Amino acid sequence: MRELWNIFKKGIISDNPIFVLALSLCPALAVTSSAINSLTMGLSVMFVITANNTVVSLTRKVVNPKVRVPVYITSVATIVTVVQLVLQAYAPMLYKELGIYLALIVVFAIILARAEVFASKNSVVPSFFDGLGMGCGFGLAMLVIGIIRELFGAGTIFGIQVFGSWYNPALIMILPAGAFILIGYMVAGVKMLNDHLEKVKLERGEA
Repeated sequence: MRELWNIFKKGIISDNPIFVLALSLCPALAVTSSAINSLTMGLSVMFVITANNTVVSLTRKVVNPKVRVPVYITSVATIVTVVQLVLQAYAPMLYKELGIYLALIVVFAIILARAEVFASKNSVVPSFFDGLGMGCGFGLAMLVIGIIRELFGAGTIFGIQVFGSWYNPALIMILPAGAFILIGYMVAGVKMLNDHLEKVKLERGEA
């Protein structure tokens, strides 16, 4: 159980897809102008990467290595289609807001990377927790970025007014440039946090 926990928690901080690995930054720049869009995209990616890791792990012994990438992409495309249809049916406004970025989940580097690096070499349960951890890390990063951008760019969080009429929104925060600057600062912050945690481990003799 401890091993599974270690696999899961790597994706939250030490190997966070956005703040550490800098993978799949396109949605982090494009759809995080509001917290609800960020949350929806984060949950969608979390479901896709977890399900795909599970499928890849289940089929790893029967898929010819020479055609593994097309198989991975087919698997991801199928799962993404399911997500799109569910959102289109039950949350059409969110589906419209996310637009083409939902379809682009198919080629998100983090999903294909975890399939190739981890799921294709490990059993189902560890692969599931690896996907879940990476998905949670991605979703958490998206949500934090979305909340900060919406708060300072519109004075709201999830559409709820936080700042009063006195607040003059910083419009750059709802533009991709604002997201780029914010992500840069957050990457630096997470790097400092990881360095501190590593130092603590060394002092305790855990490394």
